[in-house]
Amino acid sequence: MAEVGAGSGGSSSSRREEINGAGLSSMDSLESRWVFQDEDDSEIDDEEDDDDYDDAPHLAGVDSDDEDTQDQRLIRTGPRIDSFDVEALEVPGAPRSDYEDFGMGRKIVLAFQTLGVVFGDVGTSPLYTFSVMFSKAPINGNEDVIGALSLVLYTLILIPLIKYVLVVLWANDDGEGGTFALYSLICRHAKVSLLPNQLPSDARISSFRLKVPSAELERSLKIKERLETSLTLKKLLLVLVLAGTSMVIADGVVTPAMSVMSAVGGLKVGVDAIEQDEVVMISVAFLVILFSVQKFGTSKVGLAVGPALFIWFCSLAGIGIYNLLKYDTSVLKAFNPVHIYLYFKRNSVKAWYALGGCLLCATGSEAMFADLCYFSVQSIQLTFVFLVLPCLMLGYLGQAAYLINNPSGEEQPFFYSIPGGMFWPIFLIANIAALIASRTMTTATFSCIKQSTALGCFPRLKIVHTSRKFMGQIYIPVINWFLLVVCLIVVCSISSINEIGNAYGIAELGVMMMTTILVTIVMLLIWQINIVIVLSFVIFFLGLELTFFSSVLWSVTDGSWIILVFAVIMFLIMYIWNYGSKLKYETEVKQKLSMDLMRELGCNLGTIRAPGIGLVYNELAKGVPAIFGHFLTTLPAIHSMIIFVCIKYVPVPMVPQSERFLFRRVCPKSYHIFRCIARYGYKDVRKENHQTFEQLLIESIEKFIRREAQERQLESDGDEDTDNEEDTSLSRVLIAPNGSVYSLAVPLLAEFGSCSNNPISEASTSEEVTADLPVDPSISDAEHGLERELSFIRKAKESGVVYLLGHGDIRARKDSWFIKKLVINYFYAFLRKNCRRGIANLSVPHSHLMQVGMTYMV
Repeated sequence: MAEVGAGSGGSSSSRREEINGAGLSSMDSLESRWVFQDEDDSEIDDEEDDDDYDDAPHLAGVDSDDEDTQDQRLIRTGPRIDSFDVEALEVPGAPRSDYEDFGMGRKIVLAFQTLGVVFGDVGTSPLYTFSVMFSKAPINGNEDVIGALSLVLYTLILIPLIKYVLVVLWANDDGEGGTFALYSLICRHAKVSLLPNQLPSDARISSFRLKVPSAELERSLKIKERLETSLTLKKLLLVLVLAGTSMVIADGVVTPAMSVMSAVGGLKVGVDAIEQDEVVMISVAFLVILFSVQKFGTSKVGLAVGPALFIWFCSLAGIGIYNLLKYDTSVLKAFNPVHIYLYFKRNSVKAWYALGGCLLCATGSEAMFADLCYFSVQSIQLTFVFLVLPCLMLGYLGQAAYLINNPSGEEQPFFYSIPGGMFWPIFLIANIAALIASRTMTTATFSCIKQSTALGCFPRLKIVHTSRKFMGQIYIPVINWFLLVVCLIVVCSISSINEIGNAYGIAELGVMMMTTILVTIVMLLIWQINIVIVLSFVIFFLGLELTFFSSVLWSVTDGSWIILVFAVIMFLIMYIWNYGSKLKYETEVKQKLSMDLMRELGCNLGTIRAPGIGLVYNELAKGVPAIFGHFLTTLPAIHSMIIFVCIKYVPVPMVPQSERFLFRRVCPKSYHIFRCIARYGYKDVRKENHQTFEQLLIESIEKFIRREAQERQLESDGDEDTDNEEDTSLSRVLIAPNGSVYSLAVPLLAEFGSCSNNPISEASTSEEVTADLPVDPSISDAEHGLERELSFIRKAKESGVVYLLGHGDIRARKDSWFIKKLVINYFYAFLRKNCRRGIANLSVPHSHLMQVGMTYMV
């Protein structure tokens, strides 16, 4: 594995980072970075943890649980370039620098895909914004039209442009957006995750970049300490993240319903005989088609529909200019914000009701952030500022100019304002744009669910990667069809555009407010910018969004409560899964086997060492899982080499392949027992088959053993006392499932000499396996030991690899509260039973699997 030296190079990179920090950006992987380093370390070591394992009895196999207490200091490393960085240049979904080397043709293609994936939602808002606003506050004069237009224009400027494009997009986690990306960013800088599996070695991953210290560091450290020491704040932060994610999923339901219904509703303008029931039936057919093509992926569909969205935005601008020139250019005075005050003065309560409809012009703003994993920040910013925003403003100006002369067209102002000969072509383009817009929040939903799954807040589901180049582009079949069913229910039960618009506002505002709070925490904890700027941001935007939210909540009884119920259900699913997973992990930590017990398992236990490698899958990042004791008491033999494999997701988007595995020894060298933590980022793709995974695992462990031998040879004085272990007689016993009691007095896994009464145990030592190796007197004992161990590993690999899976379930104790029994024994058990098994990603044949179940009482 690659080493990272703690150099002082890259001073210009440091200055550039400080400038970027002020500009609300983060650091590139090729620049210098800041990491925590132990005081007694001279370099950063990604292959082993803080403990130094050797053959001495007092150190062997000690999994230190207090490793976090060591003194650490913040140091700057030099630029890091490794093989994975070179490989990732061909994976444009990976680091943020993927788009920098694109040619002009590729950038144009990317811009079209951006239009089709990111801006479809906000681009179709002119179809319904004014119609919903004027249904709540009817037009009583020209001043009402200009006031409503001014409200829409400044909502577009404040929320999509200033808040999202200029601020929130910079709060990405190495190119990943959404509420869980913000949560991951916070978890990386403060230990706020409720799952206690953080390790100091996580901070040594290349992509685990920390913010350069600044003048505001003291305040940041106080906030960090407060977050880490308060369980209430940790839970509150998680609740905010889950609430925001549930609103994103709800948005993925109501967006298709609103967009398609409003576009198809134009038929009532073009054909007088069309009724609302027929509009609903056509909308249902369109929605079925829409969700059916979702599996073809973002790149394919985005490239196909990108030109259609470009034509749509050009049509919006063209119709707007036509109406301005034909009807009334005086609507341009709506850029004066005084007209907002006059609008509220004239309409008072009705104007407040209309705020819910006004917000619809900003729908899709969250999609710009949630869909950030598909594209770069700059491509989204430039496309919005120079194309999307001008076209939207012209579209609204044109509708307002039409309504001043034709106030009776307030029910469908967009379709009524279309020039006569262009109605049907524009109607066709509008429906295509609506279908595209419907996909925007669906793709954002897939991204958020994948992030939440990786961070332990959503049951595991099958995830299909639809692009080989863009690894962030995914499709989740179960969620896709689930969203379709709920969307059809919403369309059929709430047939009114106004009611669906109110539900739309509830979902959109819910996630907007959660994003505002999380970005504020990022500003304080990570960006460390001036407190005046932070307070101005949170007070202004949270106050603005709460004002909008009060408007939509007032009309919640009209049918839009359905979307709130759906969001609450999704929140409960995520919270119950996180709660159950946390209880399960904490129970496994409490019941893990001690290292003393591992060293003193006796030969008379009845278990022998058979040739081969056993991969014991577990979720513990520290210690030996209790379920391994079940394997020992259930199986007549265990493998000559045991590796405890923990699949762990680190709060970073991607983990370089060279830093994927973290190895540690468990017990002395002769035991041949290792711990392996396979670290993945929440954006990583786990598509290796079991042969590839095994090969990577063996290669990595060989590198670990060689490096360990090199370090030990440098540190040792030439005197090795690895054979002076004392045999201690202990009173501990191990009880097998059949009730048999076994003594633990004689070491089962020790050298051949101590268990000579069991000839089959000879396979447990590397010395016996390699006894026929030629002896070269010029080679030191340390080199002989290294070659013997490597030879032992190769022979074990040739004998076969078996996956030992422990299915740990949890049940609530009999004296638990009724609510806890209901949640754990039924809800969580149902989710765990129906979620996707983690081993499914490796496609392991059944002949290589062994499974043992264990139930924990919590």
